[in-house]
Amino acid sequence: MKTLHQSPLDPAFVQEPYALYADVLAEDPVQYWDDYGMVAVFDAATVDALLRDRRLGRATLDDQRSPPEPHLTNFAALERHSLLELEPPSHTRLRGLILRAFTSRRIKSLTPDIEEICAELLSDLPTGPFDLIPAFCTALPVRVIARLLGVPESMWPQLLNWSNTMVAMYQAGRTRATEEAADAAAAAFTAYLSDHIEAKRRDPQDDLITHLIAAEAEGEKLTRAEMIATCVLLLNAGHEATVHTLGNAVKALTTLPDPARALTPEAIAGTVEEILRFDPPLHMFTRTAYEEVQIGPHRLPKGAEVALMLGSAGRDPARTANPDRFDPFRPAPSHAAFGAGLHFCVGAPLARLELQMGLQALFARAPDLTITAPPVYADTYHFHGLTALMVQTRA
Repeated sequence: MKTLHQSPLDPAFVQEPYALYADVLAEDPVQYWDDYGMVAVFDAATVDALLRDRRLGRATLDDQRSPPEPHLTNFAALERHSLLELEPPSHTRLRGLILRAFTSRRIKSLTPDIEEICAELLSDLPTGPFDLIPAFCTALPVRVIARLLGVPESMWPQLLNWSNTMVAMYQAGRTRATEEAADAAAAAFTAYLSDHIEAKRRDPQDDLITHLIAAEAEGEKLTRAEMIATCVLLLNAGHEATVHTLGNAVKALTTLPDPARALTPEAIAGTVEEILRFDPPLHMFTRTAYEEVQIGPHRLPKGAEVALMLGSAGRDPARTANPDRFDPFRPAPSHAAFGAGLHFCVGAPLARLELQMGLQALFARAPDLTITAPPVYADTYHFHGLTALMVQTRA
């Protein structure tokens, strides 16, 4: 097996990871990534197969599990009950209960809220230059999630702060300071949600927290710890991915001679899928082998972690012709941005709705939107989103 040497903190790599992916795909798509200390899989077919392979999972093996460090007690408590970190039968039970509350009807019912929030945010856009990331890309998904959960919308800056602080735990180069800040954010968010859940028990409303309280299957309900972890996951994972994708989408769309063609009712769904393929918000997702797994000619021993390179899979020429070309009219774009198999993102339908409606609303309000400074990606690999997106519009 070849060994890959590439620091995830290298600025050149952070700004343009796709050149490395292309080189790896042209050599051997399964390599040992020395900087991470694990095998990494880059091609679409193998990434998809391993995402669905029940011999691998997110939970740590019993003989590898150790108590959390004292300064990470609150953060670890959330992870312990997070759908993202569980495997069957616990995962099956919890996902089923969540889906009883997080229904397609509930997601569709958010359409008027998304329209209203978009209109509010876009009504005050300056002609520029201004940074679109905080003005629109960040504010839209976090305000939608606040309404979904049924927490006061005025809380969104605090929700955003907690989310950003906790998500930093999953980025390359985390430090002790990162960990302590994330644990403090986890403690504060847990305390807030615990009080809010009690308020919803006393005064039920038509919101997700109330529906999570009511969700029941065969006499089982979500515990308070599970409800809190679920709400935190929906905010952290859903918000982070949508912010990055909105920014990456505007960057890509402004390279087209006529962005409006890609945003018509007939084209918008395909455009969003192409964006998720071309420049996705998450480039790496790890799994643990529960038994020895053969990956082509390579052996992955039991207990080993493997990095599934979602960003590379979308650019695999074996799956997509001319993969480095952004083509909103590409038939059925193939990507792994939402994962696959057991851990396919429960928030994918909401993310798709926000992306489709948000991009349509933005370009309807500012059809002449132009980028005024070279966009720069944040040094947060394996998340992939812009630090700022300076734009202007004459409308």
